[in-house]
Amino acid sequence: MAKKANPNAPMNKQGKLAYTWHMMKVNKGCYGLLLPFMSLFLVFTVIPVVMSLPIGFTNFNMIQTPTFTGLSNFYTLFLNDDTFLIAVRNTLIFAIFTGPFSYILSFFIAWLINEMHPILKTLFTFIFYAPSMTTSVYVTWQLILSGDSYGYLNAILMDIGLINSPIQFLTDTNYILAVVIIVQLWISMGAGFLAIRAGFQNIDKSMYEAGAIEGIKNRWQELFTITIPSMGPQLLFAAVMQISSSFTVGVVGQNLVGLPSTDYAAHTIMNHATDYGSIRYEMGYAAAICFVLFAAMLLANKGVNWLLGKYLD
Repeated sequence: MAKKANPNAPMNKQGKLAYTWHMMKVNKGCYGLLLPFMSLFLVFTVIPVVMSLPIGFTNFNMIQTPTFTGLSNFYTLFLNDDTFLIAVRNTLIFAIFTGPFSYILSFFIAWLINEMHPILKTLFTFIFYAPSMTTSVYVTWQLILSGDSYGYLNAILMDIGLINSPIQFLTDTNYILAVVIIVQLWISMGAGFLAIRAGFQNIDKSMYEAGAIEGIKNRWQELFTITIPSMGPQLLFAAVMQISSSFTVGVVGQNLVGLPSTDYAAHTIMNHATDYGSIRYEMGYAAAICFVLFAAMLLANKGVNWLLGKYLD
C-alpha cells in the first residue's frame, strides 16, 4: 500500500518551493483577488522603498540627472543637521507616548467594550474608531485650541477665572508638543484597535469555562491566562500598526501647527523628509532621511515580533 505524504514532515528547499507552488495553484482564485491590491502595493510602496537607498547616495533634484555623492547625505544628516537631531528627539517622544501607551489604551478600551451589550459594543467601537477616518478632526481641534478668546478651551478657562488672557496652544513651544501628542492619541484608535476588537470576538467561550474549572477566579486572571494568549495574531498586527503610525507621525503636527512648527517644537523625521522632498525637492537627502526612518521602524518591528512571537504558537 502506498504511503500518504506527511505535510508536517521536514522538506528540503526544493520540496518547499514545489509545495508552495502547488498551494498557489490550488488557491489561485484567492491570489487573483489579491492581485489588484498587491500590484498597487508593489508599485507605490515596495519599489519606492527599495529605490530610496540608492537615491540616498545621490544629489537629485527631480530635474537634473542624479549625481553620486557617496555617504555625503548621511554624513550631513547625522553630523551637520541640527534640525534632524531635533526631529529624532521629537519622533522618539511621539513613539513612546503614541506607541506603547496608545497600544495599551486600545487594548483596554477594546476589553471594556467587549463586556458591553452588543448594541453598545457597536456604538462605542464606532465612537472610538471614527476620529481615525476623517480629516475634519484637525479643524475641530484647531477650533478648540484657537489662540484667541473664540477658542473653546481658552473661553472656558477665562470664564472660570483660571487664566486672564488666551493661551497660544498652537504656537507656544511650551504647549505645541503636548497638544500634538494628545490629538495623535485621539485619532490613534484605527486598524489596530479594530484588530484587537476582532480578537476578543474570536476567542472560544469554552476556554473561559475550562479556566473556571481549573481555578481561575476573576477577570484579571482570565485576561492574562486566556485572553492575551488567544489573541497573538491580532496583538501582533495592532503592535505593528502602532509602530508604523508612531514613527511616521507628522501629518497631525503639519495640520495643527504648520510646517515647520514654531522652533521645530513638533518637527518629526517624517516632517523633515516632507520638507526636503516636497518643498525643497532635494530628493537624495529626503531619501536618506526616509531610509533611516525605515531602518528604525524595521528594528522596532523585529523587537515586537520577538516579544509577541510566543503568543503565535
